[in-house]
Amino acid sequence: MTRYIVENGAIRDDLLTRDQLKAWVDGLDPLTGERRGRDLESPVADLVLDATINAPKSFSIAAMLDPDLAAAYEDLQDRLRDRIIKLWQTELNARRGKGGAIREDLARIEVVELRHERSRSLDPHKHRHLWLNVKVQGQDGKWSNIDTRVALRFQNVINAEGDLASRTDPAWITALAAKGFTLNQDGEITQLQHLVRPFSKRSAQIEANKATRIAWWRQQHPGQEPSHDVLSQIDHWAWAADRPNKPGELNEDDWADLVRNELHAADPALGMQRSPAPLPSVAVEDLDLELLAAKAVVDADARSTGSGGRFSWMDVRAGALREIAETGVVATRGVLTTLAEEVVARTHTVTLISEPDAPKHVKHLMAVSTATLKATLAHKVDAISNPGRMLDREEVAMIAHAIEPGRALDGAQLVGAAAIGGTSRNVAISGPAGTGKTTMLKVAGASLRRRGHKMIIVAPTKKASAVAGRETMSSSSSLHQLLHEFGWRWAPNNAGATEWTRLEVGATDPTTGGIYNGPRVRIGSGDRIVVDEAGMLDLEAASALMDVVARTGAGIALVGDQRQALPVGHSGAMALFWRRSIDRVELTTTHRFTDPEWADLTLRLRDPQGETTSGEVADDLIRTDHVVLTDSDVAARDAMVEAWFEAAAHHETISLVTATHAAAQDVSEAIQARRIDSKAVRTDRVMVGQSGQAIFAGDVVQTRRNDSVADVQNRQNWIVKTIGKDHVILAASADSTDLRKISLAYAEGHVHLSYATTVFGVQGETTDRSLVGPGVDAAGLYVGLTRGKDRNAVVLVAPTEESARSQLVDMMQRQPIEETIDKSRAAARSELRRAAQSATVPVVPEPSRQSASIGLR
Repeated sequence: MTRYIVENGAIRDDLLTRDQLKAWVDGLDPLTGERRGRDLESPVADLVLDATINAPKSFSIAAMLDPDLAAAYEDLQDRLRDRIIKLWQTELNARRGKGGAIREDLARIEVVELRHERSRSLDPHKHRHLWLNVKVQGQDGKWSNIDTRVALRFQNVINAEGDLASRTDPAWITALAAKGFTLNQDGEITQLQHLVRPFSKRSAQIEANKATRIAWWRQQHPGQEPSHDVLSQIDHWAWAADRPNKPGELNEDDWADLVRNELHAADPALGMQRSPAPLPSVAVEDLDLELLAAKAVVDADARSTGSGGRFSWMDVRAGALREIAETGVVATRGVLTTLAEEVVARTHTVTLISEPDAPKHVKHLMAVSTATLKATLAHKVDAISNPGRMLDREEVAMIAHAIEPGRALDGAQLVGAAAIGGTSRNVAISGPAGTGKTTMLKVAGASLRRRGHKMIIVAPTKKASAVAGRETMSSSSSLHQLLHEFGWRWAPNNAGATEWTRLEVGATDPTTGGIYNGPRVRIGSGDRIVVDEAGMLDLEAASALMDVVARTGAGIALVGDQRQALPVGHSGAMALFWRRSIDRVELTTTHRFTDPEWADLTLRLRDPQGETTSGEVADDLIRTDHVVLTDSDVAARDAMVEAWFEAAAHHETISLVTATHAAAQDVSEAIQARRIDSKAVRTDRVMVGQSGQAIFAGDVVQTRRNDSVADVQNRQNWIVKTIGKDHVILAASADSTDLRKISLAYAEGHVHLSYATTVFGVQGETTDRSLVGPGVDAAGLYVGLTRGKDRNAVVLVAPTEESARSQLVDMMQRQPIEETIDKSRAAARSELRRAAQSATVPVVPEPSRQSASIGLR
């Protein structure tokens, strides 16, 4: 392996043998064997930090097709590698002193580079891994560990540097243009982008691709059967489109020849000579720096939802680099560096702390719009949070008995229904999964109707509101549908930020061009708007909803759980209502699970209160056989696939919950492939779903956009019944007689396989079993492990139970919710105290108990 030594901005390299590499990873000088600094005592301590130099997949395809472009792409990666490792040496730091309070700048770092020509599934994918050794030498000459928190946050800048290089590097852009290639808005090579999907990893396995291609061939050749030669070509195509497992042996030349042949078979025009393409003509002096600065803040703000809307100067810098990359400008790195500095200098943000020399990785900045939103919403909620009167509990109990004679509400459910049916305008109900929130709402709705008032149920998703409305016999809609009725509109501005505006009656609707005549929904004083799944309510929608509450005189009740999935946008709305509500109720009795010991364990999992308790919960999960250990990502995927078939064999429903949409599709496509093999899925006709996914009759799918004409909702699950020439018939997954008809065009844009899904797709569902995949966060772990009535487990890639325990503890840790500016300011100061400071900057003292309590409301 090649080792790169970066010392005071200069790079030199040498080669390491296998044994030297092992010593180097273990923290030794690979040439002398001398220990660098202290031993890393923890068995899970970081040894190297891995950063990947990636680029759009079409770059790798271009390199496969043309040796000149292959050389130019290697040069591009070389330049990017050198820039990254120099940035690491100048921007990162070690820690010194008691508690690591002092920042020590670095004199020397060491990096090993690994070069790959393809992905694990044998797709053309030229990329590099840079292993940064955690052992670094400070300016004081001492070896110690790198400050990993800074390194991980700086990765945002590193990724942005990659985007910038791939789109703006003059030598690379010129090389592409000479071959007739240009870059599109997504950064892909325009003339090769159509080949990306067929030559990318598809875990549906080879047989699914064969079936797709054969079905397509038969459509093109009615009444004919494919010959042996055609089937051979289809075999090659299927191999290229989906190669999930890397073989133990591979002939490099054969692989390259086969991929090139497949590329030319997929697009014969690739062999034709192209005329040179014109070079981009955007000039640096023509760029709107103020707009770029605004876009950089929007980029940082959009990535700050997990940190309460706070971001750092590193995040702003990364946003500036990404926005410059998208302008189409081509310039030398020196020019772009100056440009990025000018853009960052023009950004406008709110600073949450007063210290002027805060480290660049500390998240102490906030977008002006987000800070204003937090303050405004807090004021609106305060205005309605006055005491009211609850209904008499005996009356509520009587109503509950009349609705369901054989079922009694528990004490907390009674109080919750009494509060919702009462006169307090701000009611907040929180409770873990399975505590009967829907049952409580049914009684609350009946109590309101008895007094001549309405309960209007809304939810962040149409799917959730429809289920809640049906089960509680109340009117319902998605939250955004209600807001739209009351004149609210939202659209991106020039900087990409979503702006919310409210139409007055008689105004022209910018989305339709018609006249806005006011809401058709009638909501009056004493009515109750209930936000179900309120943990997913974002601040923007909450602020608009408060306008509706103020204009109608209605009360509002937020019902949900902040420890389940949070909104895609800025979170904290439910916490804000909860802290200010006089009538707030915590549901505590779990009704969903058949095993009372498991019900108790889920309550501890929901809020473990620190690493010590998290460790105890992890131990109990392992002890009670709720953890499945595997030795690789592929084995973890296979365990989830097997669980689906086991549940199907027992005629049970199952939730498969993954960390990402891509992981969900990997699992779903693998299940689909096995079902094709067993003839459970019919392959005589095929429809194309999102991203070109092949879908057949019998597949489990999910619709991803509300469509009132077809009567389908975002994140609803269906089974494909039949595929016609221009339409598809779907059956509800829970009721085969509940049918919908969608167009093939809708399917191509808004339908994908859904044997597995993310936490957002499964929240609100109840199944017989649930299995959670690796890498989920605290919300994903808790939600996933509370879907199954009878059996719940999590799959981990862990060699030992100790490793599994460590992973579980990490997964359970949550970021505190920062619903107000005061909370965000306190969080920024806390983060500043944990950060290493320059020796010339005084360490920020811990605040006194009194000042801390004053800062938190």
